[in-house]
Amino acid sequence: MAGHSKWANIKRQKARVDAVKGKVFTKISREIIVAARNGVPDPAGNFQLRTAIEKAKAAGIPNENIERAIAKGAGKLGADNAALEAIRYEGYGPGGVAILIEALTDNRNRTAADLRAAFSKNGGNLGETGCVGWMFDQKGVVEVSLTTPKTGRGRRSEAVTEINEEELLEALLEGGADTYELTETEAGPVAEALTDPTLLETLSQTMKDKGYTVTQVELRWIPNNTVEVIDPDQARSLLKMMDALEDLDDVQSVTANFEMADELMAMSTV
Repeated sequence: MAGHSKWANIKRQKARVDAVKGKVFTKISREIIVAARNGVPDPAGNFQLRTAIEKAKAAGIPNENIERAIAKGAGKLGADNAALEAIRYEGYGPGGVAILIEALTDNRNRTAADLRAAFSKNGGNLGETGCVGWMFDQKGVVEVSLTTPKTGRGRRSEAVTEINEEELLEALLEGGADTYELTETEAGPVAEALTDPTLLETLSQTMKDKGYTVTQVELRWIPNNTVEVIDPDQARSLLKMMDALEDLDDVQSVTANFEMADELMAMSTV
């Protein structure tokens, strides 16, 4: 079981474009609607819905908005959003970078036109279904925090990091993880584990049962191979395209198979 893998850099790139403000509430609300529509509208019996609700709460979405989205998905608020369907689009960015897009839309023609425009304006092109999909595998991702709170009598609470990697590995293996990686975040160190999509709920619950704080649970497309971007102009165009795609209302996620040095990424965003 490997402790490190290249997909962490892709994940950081995804986190950067996911930070675009003004779209988060809409995207997560749509996830809740679809999850409630595809299963029972009760998070206790619907893992997909439960995961979407946890994501919504982490993003600061008010409870009333969450309840409204669940009601819409359950058909209690009329036929709104009943036509939402999940579609996967594929294309190429500057330098032949493979790009995979997941969208929720009620109008395929509009979504395809918007995506085609975003690609063409930034040196890429929207391809046919299957043109790059074979380069990616869908995996379940579970992130757990490795920072635990520590309080003392008469002292302020403070966070301490206690990493027993042997115990962590044992818990991950028991839950069905294939690989994991330790990374640093602003909130402290975390472990990100990959598993088969069918084992996502099992891995998440196992880590909780073992006393770990699960901070993220999701399905993610992982590239089988990566393209290293070293040219500043290409990097700038590529990141601009990623932003343009992520900013589209119908787009839920964008995944690409490029790697880029942090210094180049920072320079390219100026």
